[in-house]
Amino acid sequence: MNLLLLGSGGREHAFAWKLTQSQHCKQLFVAPGNAGTAQIANNIPLNPNDFESIGQFCVKQQIDMVIVGPEEPLVRGIYDFFLENKDLHNIPVIGPSKQGAQLEGSKAFAKKFMADYNIPTAAYQEFTLENLEEGYQFIDQQATPIVLKADGLAAGKGVLILDDRQEAKQALKEMLEGKFGAASNKVVIEEFLDGIEFSVFVLTDGNSYKILPVAKDYKRIGEGDTGLNTGGMGAVSPVPFLDDKLMEKVISNVVEPTIKGLQDRKIAYKGFVFIGLIRVDGEPMVIEYNCRMGDPETEVVLPRLKSDLLGLFDAVAKGTLEEQSIEIDEQAACTVMLVSGGYPEAYEKGKEISGIKEVSDSLVFQAGTAEKEGAIVTNGGRVIALTSYGTDFKAALELSYKNAAIINFEGKNYRKDIGFDL
Repeated sequence: MNLLLLGSGGREHAFAWKLTQSQHCKQLFVAPGNAGTAQIANNIPLNPNDFESIGQFCVKQQIDMVIVGPEEPLVRGIYDFFLENKDLHNIPVIGPSKQGAQLEGSKAFAKKFMADYNIPTAAYQEFTLENLEEGYQFIDQQATPIVLKADGLAAGKGVLILDDRQEAKQALKEMLEGKFGAASNKVVIEEFLDGIEFSVFVLTDGNSYKILPVAKDYKRIGEGDTGLNTGGMGAVSPVPFLDDKLMEKVISNVVEPTIKGLQDRKIAYKGFVFIGLIRVDGEPMVIEYNCRMGDPETEVVLPRLKSDLLGLFDAVAKGTLEEQSIEIDEQAACTVMLVSGGYPEAYEKGKEISGIKEVSDSLVFQAGTAEKEGAIVTNGGRVIALTSYGTDFKAALELSYKNAAIINFEGKNYRKDIGFDL
């Protein structure tokens, strides 16, 4: 099969790494890709949101399947664009329809969906500028901390957790007045849930589903989960505290009703449902849905997947996922993210990276990298994910940290306490 993978991060490098292992993969193109994907696939300088150009490329190169990494093309409706185009409708897109992607594209849509299907989540209300005063009153009624979420996509920055009610009111006003652009025209205020978080990844063809390895990621820039939120500083799989009893509750209370809800509403969904969960007093509650795989969780989930990923995707496209079995590596996998100095705030690009070829016993998934005059340089906030296997997460992390010391670039930063709370 000729494949086109959309995206440019560590998640996409991990996808490319896994897809090229399949005997069914003839050619893999990545748009736009990074310096890591360039080594194992063909990078194409196309914007994943430029559907016209993507479509023309697919026709020209006789692409058999499109795999969508990031959320934005899905929320903008790339699945529907292909389905409605006479030249493209036979090319399967791995990812949900525009309506299905609203699970991530609109916090209000997701919360209403959960309420309709009795899926456990935090109590909430939604507000716009028109009822700002009601929003202030709602904040006064809430226990602190107060959680504010921009309704739309805000590149992972649209969630604020504030301990002070006055600060929360000020933040609500700023958000509704355009702090995150159109993404915060509507804001969801919800109760704060106290517990430990984990992520469950479901692959569905719209009828049946398979559960991939479970993971836990670390979002804060600082050790001990302090400082600003990032796209993710590291991840661990499996999650030690997730026992069979808790997983049974996740399946019966969350996964099953989610898939049923999509079916009831006749929402076309052929792809990943990423469920962000928190364990509160032994019960799983949903924090959020994503309509694609997480990053850096993909970098620990796919290395633990022994099954042929392309075979699974083909079954998703054909609606025969039920006939597939999933084989998972018993070993733990952990990833540590090397980031640019200053990230998640302002940082410089173009710093030369050394030491990648000296890495042993770890997988190197490149994220924010580019090639420049024969050298690999930094080209983003999150630069490289180092994934290692081990008998448990501690053994795996030891290898990742050993290699984190070997790779160098100016301003390199990484958290040295991934897994500290396990």
